[in-house]
Formats: sequence, C-alpha cells, structure tokens
Amino acid sequence: MAEFAVKIADERGRVQEHVEQGYSEAEVRDRFVQQGYLVYWVKPQGVLSGGLSRRRRKLKQATFLVFNQQFLTLIRAGMPILGSIELLIKRQKDAQLRQILENVRDRVKGGELLSEAFAAQGVIPKIYTTTLMAGEKSGNMDEVLTRYISFQRLAMTFRKKLFVSLIYPTLLVSVVMIMVTFLFTYVVPKFAELFNSLDAKLPAITVFMLAVGQNAQKYAPFVLIGLVILGFVLWRWKDTESGGDRIDRIILSLPMLGEIRLKHQVASFSRMLSTLLQGGLPLVPAMETAGSSMSSRRILKGVMRAGIRVREGQGLAGSLEEQKIFPELAVEMIEVGESTGALPAMLNSVAEFYEEDVQTALGATMALIEPLILVIMAVFVGGVLISLYLPIFTLGVH
Repeated sequence: MAEFAVKIADERGRVQEHVEQGYSEAEVRDRFVQQGYLVYWVKPQGVLSGGLSRRRRKLKQATFLVFNQQFLTLIRAGMPILGSIELLIKRQKDAQLRQILENVRDRVKGGELLSEAFAAQGVIPKIYTTTLMAGEKSGNMDEVLTRYISFQRLAMTFRKKLFVSLIYPTLLVSVVMIMVTFLFTYVVPKFAELFNSLDAKLPAITVFMLAVGQNAQKYAPFVLIGLVILGFVLWRWKDTESGGDRIDRIILSLPMLGEIRLKHQVASFSRMLSTLLQGGLPLVPAMETAGSSMSSRRILKGVMRAGIRVREGQGLAGSLEEQKIFPELAVEMIEVGESTGALPAMLNSVAEFYEEDVQTALGATMALIEPLILVIMAVFVGGVLISLYLPIFTLGVH
C-alpha cells in the first residue's frame, strides 16, 4: 500500500490534513466521499512540503505499544492527557516518537482533539486514531485504549509466531541458492579446465553440465542485474491498480499458501473490526477502518463494497457473502453474532478460529516443504557431482 496526503472537511466544516494509506488516489478519495467528507485533494506522499512529507519512516510497533501502555497507566492514575504526554515526552528515548509526541502536544494545546493530532502525523495507524476518536466521543478513553493494547498484543504475538515458522525454510532456501551459485560459478568451471587439459571424451551429461557452468560464470553478473531490475519493476508495478490486483489474485490462487493468506486476512479483519465495535464505533466506519488496513486488494475492495451494502440497510453477514471473499464458516458465525446481538464477541471467535487454523496450516505446509527442499537439494547436488566425477572414474578404469 502507498501513502497519500489528503485534505478533507467534515459536516461541521472542520478542515483536516493527514496521511492515509491506500492503493490509489481514486480509492482513497472514494473512501472519504463514502464517509461523507468533502475531499479537497488527494496527493501521493512526498508531494507536499512540511510535516507531512518529512516523516516517512515507519513507526516501530513495539515502541508505540509501550508508549500506549504507559499512557494508559497515567490516565488511569488520574493525570490529565496533556500532562501525561508531557511526562512521556521527557522519558521517551525513541527520537521519532518523541518528535511525534511533541507535535501532538502542540496541536492539543492549540485546541485540536487528541485523535486529530495523532492523525495529522501521517505514520500513526488509522485504527489507533479511530479508537481515540471513539474514546473521545464516549468519554471512555481508558477503556478503548485497553482494547487497542490488547488487540496489538495479540496481533504482534501472532506475527511473531508466523515469523518464527518461516525462519528455517527461508534459511534452507538461502543455503540452497548459495550452494547452487557456488557450484555453477566456481566448481564446474574448475572441472572444465581439468577435463580440457586431459583431452578426454566426456559423457553427454558432463558436457551439458560444463556448458551450463561456463555460461553461468560468464553471464552471472548480467543475470543478477536483470533479476534486480525485474524485482524493482515488479515492486513498482504492485503499487499500480492493475498490477496490485493481478499480483494479489496470483497469491490468493496459489495452492496452500493462498488459502493461508486469505485466512490470515480474515482473522486480522475480524479482530480489528471487533476492537473498533467494542470501542463504540458504528459498524460502517469500523468496517472502512478495518478494511483499509488489509494488505489484500481483493479483500479491501470487497469490504468497501460490503460497507456500502450495510449503509443501505443490509446485514453484515449477507453483505460479506455477496462479495464471495470470506469463507462460508466465517460468514455463518458472523450471521449468528448479528442475530444474537453479540457481533463483537463472535468476531473475536472468528479471529481466534482462523488464527489457530493459519498456524496449523502453516505448520503442516512447512513440514511438507522442508523435506521437499532437502530432497530436491540432494538430488540436484548429487546429480551435479556425479556428472563431474563420472569422467574421472572412467579414466581410472581405462
């Protein structure tokens, strides 16, 4: 997702400027128009000067979570919001967050709401600013902050588990790539020099392997440059409307991995939507906020279309079912939550179910991929070594 600077006005005429994440200028503009805002302009991040374009480095989630834990403790102790921020600025070691808090303090002193001050920083997650806004409207700031902190803890724990699950396969693939590169760019050309000096008749498989090795040594720099250029082009293409849609569809259509990604997105959306609803936010704005945080374009567009249907009076489960995105079980559970008046609790159950399902499926997939990589590596390396040593064995016999 890219970052866009937006200037909007609400129904009271209050003008706001902040940075919003989205996939295109049109998508961000339509999102705010659907929420009832007057949109002055939407520009890619970096076009404007000043505070919005200076802070482009991503805020560390762990540091921001610690700040909110301390902030919540001070609020519960009865300290005013402005005084709490002043105290935390003095204790803050992270330079970026300290600068953000100083700007927030100045804006709050100038009369802005706390949620508006954080939204103007450009790097604060929208779910956080929306949570603060719900707390300001309901007067339960400590309660909504507690829910936000609990949500972030669960999300970070889940991401860490996914990261740990992927470490060993990533290292394994890296070792295989290094070994293959070393074999074809160094070992095989050395054997080619040896066989040329012996002037012996070589088996067909050896001739083929020597040709591959010599060409690899000759063209390896060009191949590397080509791969870097291709990677850069794909990286830029994924930020476009058509490129992002195509890549997202390819990922979701992959066997096993596509299903895991879909379930992970469903779990994240459900957890986020539940947190926002428990904070007192209406359903449609909560859907738009939760949906805008999804990395899958297909799910983002589906949630936005479902939000329109909900605004027209249709139920959440029926609206999501129309988009044919969410798994049937998730839709059925949401429908039960709607009918019983316990939608936030049921969304939490959906998130827990699919988080556990993702971990189980990822573990099973990794258990299948790891031995498969080892077998492929053994067959490949063994084939290369046999093709290189076969002529030596033949010469020894003669």
